[in-house]
Amino acid sequence: MPKNKIIKKKERSSLNGKMKIAIVGSPYYRTVYKNLLKGALNELGNHYGNKEIINVEGALEIPTAINLIKYNFDGFIALGCVVRGETNHYDIVAENSAQAITKLGLEGICIGNGIITVNNYSQAIERSDPKIKNKGGDAVKALVSLLRLKQKYKVVK
Repeated sequence: MPKNKIIKKKERSSLNGKMKIAIVGSPYYRTVYKNLLKGALNELGNHYGNKEIINVEGALEIPTAINLIKYNFDGFIALGCVVRGETNHYDIVAENSAQAITKLGLEGICIGNGIITVNNYSQAIERSDPKIKNKGGDAVKALVSLLRLKQKYKVVK
């Protein structure tokens, strides 16, 4: 069985430059969202076609927004943050948003999931910061791997 190929930076342009990418995010935790967005935009650079940023109210609305506009874009980056609180609301939002994103992915929609789930706000800052954990950038890498797979095997939406 062949080993996985390591993707080098100069291969970034191998994706179709006309692809339309939507960054769908929730600025509920504004600083965290700005960090995630900065990391995602830095990773996207100028290599991946047209980008549009679409904001929704919270993490639960991200999958619904993606579903509503799924035919207008080639891929999606979901960005948001769910911080554990004193009630079970965290569990509901974290689980349902992740399940909905997964369901959309299984339907053939390419999504890089950058909705971070954390125990406290300081974890959110660390995970979102492009200079530390860069989860926004990681979501772009996930999306690109799916788009490459779709392009290679000419998967139709």
